[in-house]
Amino acid sequence: MKLFLTLNILLILALNCLAQGKPEDYQRSQNLFRKSYSLISKNDLKAHWSDDEKYLWYKVNSKIGEYSFYVIDLKTGKKALAFDSQKLTQAINKLDGTKLNAKNLPVSYIEFSDNYLTFKFLCKGKSYECKLPEYKITPAKLNSVSPEILSRKTPSSNGGTPTSIKIKNSTKEKIKIEWVDSKGERKPYGELAPGNEYISSSYAGHVWALIKGRSNTVKHLKLKQLPNYYEILDSDLNDSNSKTPRHISPDRKWQALTQNGNLFIKEISTGKNIQLSKDGTQTDYYTNSFYWSPDSKKLVCLKRKNVPEREISFVESSPKDQLQPKLHTIKYVKPGDPLPFIRPQLFNVELQIKLDVKEDLFNNPFNNRSYNWLPDSSVFTFVYNQRGHQALRVISIDANTGNVRAIVNEESKTFVHYSGKYFLKFLYDSNEVIWMSERDGWNHLYLYDLKSGKVKNQITKGNWPVSKVLDVDIQKREILFEATGVFPDQDPYHIHICRINFDGSGFTKLTSGDGTHDFELSPKGNYLLAKWSRVDLPLVNEIRRVNNGAKVCDLEKADWSELLKSGWTVTKRFKAKGRDGKTDIWGIIVFPSNFDKSKKYPVIEEIYAGPHDSHVPKAFNPLIRMHQMAEMGFISVRIDGMGTSNRSKEFHDYCWKNLADSGFPDRILWMKAASKVFPQMDVSKVGIYGGSAGGQNAMRALIDHGDFYKAAAADCGCHDNRMDKIWWNEQWMGWPVDKHYEESSNVAQAHKLKGKLLLTVGELDSNVDPASTMQVVNALIKADKDFELIVFPGRGHGSGWGKYGMKRIYKFFTRALYGIEPEF
Repeated sequence: MKLFLTLNILLILALNCLAQGKPEDYQRSQNLFRKSYSLISKNDLKAHWSDDEKYLWYKVNSKIGEYSFYVIDLKTGKKALAFDSQKLTQAINKLDGTKLNAKNLPVSYIEFSDNYLTFKFLCKGKSYECKLPEYKITPAKLNSVSPEILSRKTPSSNGGTPTSIKIKNSTKEKIKIEWVDSKGERKPYGELAPGNEYISSSYAGHVWALIKGRSNTVKHLKLKQLPNYYEILDSDLNDSNSKTPRHISPDRKWQALTQNGNLFIKEISTGKNIQLSKDGTQTDYYTNSFYWSPDSKKLVCLKRKNVPEREISFVESSPKDQLQPKLHTIKYVKPGDPLPFIRPQLFNVELQIKLDVKEDLFNNPFNNRSYNWLPDSSVFTFVYNQRGHQALRVISIDANTGNVRAIVNEESKTFVHYSGKYFLKFLYDSNEVIWMSERDGWNHLYLYDLKSGKVKNQITKGNWPVSKVLDVDIQKREILFEATGVFPDQDPYHIHICRINFDGSGFTKLTSGDGTHDFELSPKGNYLLAKWSRVDLPLVNEIRRVNNGAKVCDLEKADWSELLKSGWTVTKRFKAKGRDGKTDIWGIIVFPSNFDKSKKYPVIEEIYAGPHDSHVPKAFNPLIRMHQMAEMGFISVRIDGMGTSNRSKEFHDYCWKNLADSGFPDRILWMKAASKVFPQMDVSKVGIYGGSAGGQNAMRALIDHGDFYKAAAADCGCHDNRMDKIWWNEQWMGWPVDKHYEESSNVAQAHKLKGKLLLTVGELDSNVDPASTMQVVNALIKADKDFELIVFPGRGHGSGWGKYGMKRIYKFFTRALYGIEPEF
């Protein structure tokens, strides 16, 4: 009888194994890309505010493949169909003889009357007026509007209502026309000759720049929903309306320049050159970075002491344009390398002398930034980031004496997260500064007295962090910001929108939905379109009042019923206690669509433990890489362990000089706890994969925790932090380079490897030096360790995440954790 039961168990296990690694598994995984996004309705919502904020209208995919239009009365919160799409389409087709489709009517602008019974609209570039309820439409004229004139260049907003821009050049000079993209970069669109007009399609919220000469911006135009028209006049080209080049003094009397490493000024009226410095050399010289005081009486010039700069080289084995390999060489500074010493030098232009500026408070910079004069020309300021990232200071230089002091002196025994938790705002009229700091254990905002350098008050406080400052209203003395953890009963990584007064009063949570939030402000800032979701809840759209966070109305909740019918599996959230026994560790679990509760499944962790952020998805996404991994017959998980960001400083500090930790004690406890709730998780067969920092993490799992993790796939890993880029690695591992770098090195510890390892790397990786992977290979060979290696010719960072690389990863884990050879 016992023999019979044993044979049955073995047969069941064999059948389970045979069910994996089939071509249909791989095909099902790949097909997720094609079907997931198309099976959700009411998630594609485009909102448009009226300029007076009386109403909002929007277009939404009310059904799959069909769109509807709604209007919201913002005062009452009443929602109604803007019009019957079928009837309006019939009326347009009858009037114009067109064949528009009512399911996706191309209406791009609507302007309602006070009673909503008459509206003007744009459809395929034509203007109409419609009277309800009879749907009588007539051609109408929607007047062009003047675009918003910006005081400075700002990025174009993403998306927006289709519109147009017409520019007329009524000057005697050529004007360059450029578009500013969403990253703030200018894209040339051509030149406009005198007397000519330029017409282009565009989108509301996009920014266009009109430029005279090589660098003087005449105007920045932000487009509105209606067709935009702007005429350039001669007055726009006056010097008073053009931006003064940085090397010219504000009063336009002086020009700063450098010659043979020294600083000169030229009197523009006479052309006379005056030498201000004599201490410049070929290796320690004055640069062309000039900062004139607003009154033109003082000048700051940056001086640079050069050091040799590291270069790295790699070979492109299979170039497309020739048979023989190519050698590529790039500048690449690594931890511990010497850095140039760049510091401000102060000159009194009236007296034509250099003032002595003591460098004690900024003599060891990783970098300096945010150079700035106070409006009254009394003080020059900049932000000094000390090498090692344990001190960050706002430095003040007295313009008359050269005396130096620290307005803000931020210091930490571990690290100051300068690259992710930084905010500085000068309030000149009130002589104040807003500053971001983790000094009380959480990331918060502080109000400083600019003159004394003392903290007037802590603005935000509590056991939750500010994640981003969105807006500072100087007149109202209010701050709009994003924060996480403000609702104790929610996931602490959920982003919420909040408002607070400068003095710390009036703290208001403007959103409350149990999910992570994005938002859009109305034109006058009185309303908020809150968009929130979770990995297990699709998008919710609602309108809220900015003054108190009260909900005006719900707009739409995404409908995922068709997605669920397709067999798509809902991502599960899970939390468990970390290594300290008290801190909640959060993560997610994805099961395969053909999940069988009676089976055991190997577990695959996707890891990226980079301390600069947290990495577990929080917003709804019908397809993440974990879904595809799960379809290959695994239970896929992702976790944010200690040492990652967006929690407390104590939580974050676990990474300090210890990137090898990678939160593994928390991750292992989390998976063991999850397996008790979901017994189908076989934690005796756990694999792990990641790229870049995640590649370092994945391999480290087999070095330090090979008794738990059985297989790892590591792509383009920064396996030794001494080999990787300086800014990221010194931020967490510190400076100078010490024993902790070797202790965290996968190369130095490669001999401890247990389990099965797949290494992948692109031979042209300019992000992480590919030699880092090859040094791991060398160490593994010396230690007589088995492993697999794929080098991608001609490919860069992240090559392992391509289609071929992921297919090889699927095969690798199928062999390593199921013990069978895949058939796909």
